Amino acid sequence: MKRYLLSAVVLFITYSSLFAQHMEVQILGSAQSAAKQNNALVIKTAEATARVWIYSPTVIRVSISKNTGVSDTSFAVIQKPEGSIDSKENSDHIEVTTSALKLSIQKSPLRFNFYTADGKELSQDDSRFGVNWQGTRVINYRKLYKDERFIGLGEKTGDLDRRGSSYTNWNSDVPDHNPKSDPLYETFPFFVGMHGGLTYGLFFDNTHKSYFDFGATTDHQMSWFGADAGDMNYYFFGAQNVADIIKDYTWLTGRMEMPPLWTLGYQQCRWSYMSAQEILDIAKTFRDHNIPADVMYCDIDYMDHYKIFTWNHETFPDPKSFIDKLKSMGFRLVTIVDPGIKVEPGYKQYDEGVAKNYFATYPNGEKFIGEVWPGRCHFPDFFRDDVRKWWGASFTALTEPGVEGFWNDMNEPAAWGQNIPWMVKFGNYYMPEIRNVYGMEMARATHEGTKKILGNKRPFVLTRAAYSGTQRYSAVWTGDNSAYDAHMLLGQRMVNSLGITGMSLVGVDIGGFSGDPTPELMVRWNSLGVYTPMFRNHAMQGTKMREPWRWGEANEKIIKKDIEQRYKLLPYLYSSFYQSHQTGLPVSRTLAINYTQDTMVYNPTYQNQFLFGDGLLVAPVISTEHTASVYLPKGEWYRISSGEHYEGGKAYTVDAPLNDLPVFAKGGAIVPMQNIIQNTNEKGDGILEVNVWYGKEASKFVYYEDDGSSYDYEHGTYHKREISFDPANKRIKFGVISGLLTSKYTKIKLVLHQFQSNISGNVRTVSVNGEIKALSGDVVMFDNTNSAITVAYH
Repeated sequence: MKRYLLSAVVLFITYSSLFAQHMEVQILGSAQSAAKQNNALVIKTAEATARVWIYSPTVIRVSISKNTGVSDTSFAVIQKPEGSIDSKENSDHIEVTTSALKLSIQKSPLRFNFYTADGKELSQDDSRFGVNWQGTRVINYRKLYKDERFIGLGEKTGDLDRRGSSYTNWNSDVPDHNPKSDPLYETFPFFVGMHGGLTYGLFFDNTHKSYFDFGATTDHQMSWFGADAGDMNYYFFGAQNVADIIKDYTWLTGRMEMPPLWTLGYQQCRWSYMSAQEILDIAKTFRDHNIPADVMYCDIDYMDHYKIFTWNHETFPDPKSFIDKLKSMGFRLVTIVDPGIKVEPGYKQYDEGVAKNYFATYPNGEKFIGEVWPGRCHFPDFFRDDVRKWWGASFTALTEPGVEGFWNDMNEPAAWGQNIPWMVKFGNYYMPEIRNVYGMEMARATHEGTKKILGNKRPFVLTRAAYSGTQRYSAVWTGDNSAYDAHMLLGQRMVNSLGITGMSLVGVDIGGFSGDPTPELMVRWNSLGVYTPMFRNHAMQGTKMREPWRWGEANEKIIKKDIEQRYKLLPYLYSSFYQSHQTGLPVSRTLAINYTQDTMVYNPTYQNQFLFGDGLLVAPVISTEHTASVYLPKGEWYRISSGEHYEGGKAYTVDAPLNDLPVFAKGGAIVPMQNIIQNTNEKGDGILEVNVWYGKEASKFVYYEDDGSSYDYEHGTYHKREISFDPANKRIKFGVISGLLTSKYTKIKLVLHQFQSNISGNVRTVSVNGEIKALSGDVVMFDNTNSAITVAYH
């Protein structure tokens, strides 16, 4: 008992200091000593100890700590530093160099200043304040450049360019958030800075409540970031383009597995479909209307009084038979799980958790109780390996009947009243240190457990709360949005911003979770959903039903057409996810990734636009407008619905009727597609349609295919080839196949867009590996062989 009381006293003293009215500012002073220890440079001052590690030529870590005896661990980082550090010291400075970066460390006072290898200034500590403390709160003030812009931080409201804004990271359940609310559900303390044609990235790996101010309150002199406690621990990225910074960040924190193919189809959800029969009726109606779909969801009402890992046996009397019927119609089921375990003796998970002390406690050892959907609940300590294994093994209650998708909700963690006491303890951590990472560790436990249970079958995990590194375990969505146009646009900015932080499989509640969308908003939002990585329609109880046929015959026709377009695009989309799996680059990409130095992409009029994969540009449009101002960056662009050609570097006013969202193909874009299927279980007709839009510059695309469900791709069972377009030599090449999988497509249908108008004379024939073939319109068909295929046009 004395130990618990001592812990409580220490906790009180530690955090009460944050609220003292006259906290003294302690600024990091001068270096007293510097030495290499193992693979780090260690610098000691009177206030703290700084350590510098090199993780790669473009990634340097700086950690400044007053508590050097604490173990150096991270929930996010999976890499280790390189084995040596190259540094030189003189009377004023210590210089750490790599082939790409130079870190100049001023010794008196201790300041950290980053440059490119050839001496261009990237980012510097503010010379006056640098790193400092007020109580336990630690802050780093940095120089703010006149033209500096910032992007990142994941799920945040506001503009694409964060300059002039400030944010707090404190994972919270915010069901009625608006386009200016902060904080929200997820924490990604990673951003990219840009100035003077240069780029850099910074990841502040501190799980406490943290703060970022991008010149909002400092007279444009400084930006700053920090946290309520913990270390000033950050990773600096020096690659000189945004894409490479994202690659380095996701190398450091991990990249996503290949998602199950079915998760990329259309998903239908509601709080709640109240019975198995209702869900089966909805699924059958999709098939009767020939509207493609792959996923149905069970929200909280499928459970017995909201108890996790149970079924309501009145409304879901035979889960296996129910799920078998869904699968016979080509549907998978995703079920919701919350962290709160109902306090109820006789309930399996409660009894086991109590017997083995698996739940969070107060400092005196009492189990914490918070109220959520089941009523009084305990909360699992996901920071313990044995608890994660227990949680994961509990999913047999869902997997045995056939569930393959697992939706983690309420894991900020949320409890009625929101504010879980700071002295609640999870293993060796108190709430303030781990709130921002609780949802990630729940997603980790869910992923690891279901992966083990399902064997060689990929699980789908979706989480509401997250921290950097969550991409290793789960998809995310943007939480409880609302049914109005500003939320639709905000949602797309959030999706694009989450992509910067490594989260590629991302979605929003299409149509808005709360409120009732107009038919026009539902149609428009669904058309944008086609180009959202996770395409899920979801709404809360008491709102209008949202299925595609609920909006009148004319609107159903448009919604159906757009969902069909999603299914046509699946070969392109799946290949784009392979790129995410390999490099960390997202599927939905803010234009700031590819066109960083183009100031127009940050203009509020155009900031919602994004690239969908390598080749398509999407321009969101609100539901009440039928024309749109669209900015097309430098290059050539074609409206995919009409083929109309546009020169880039200009803004255009274009038609945007409800049945035609403005989507453009980049000159040289290579977009593999397929003919319509009703769900991803269908084999299809065996034709891979490869679309190429004419451009003046060469381009390439990596086409990827695997079985869409197993982990065999990790052992070489995939089908991959590079497709390249070479306008100078009038060639389109399909490279030699790598991988052991035979493609499900036996024929290639090559579609040449705008070649006729861009080449002198009509293109009437092409040669395929030397064999002359006549074009039918702009199309030629040939066998899909594993060997190289060269198509020459004349």
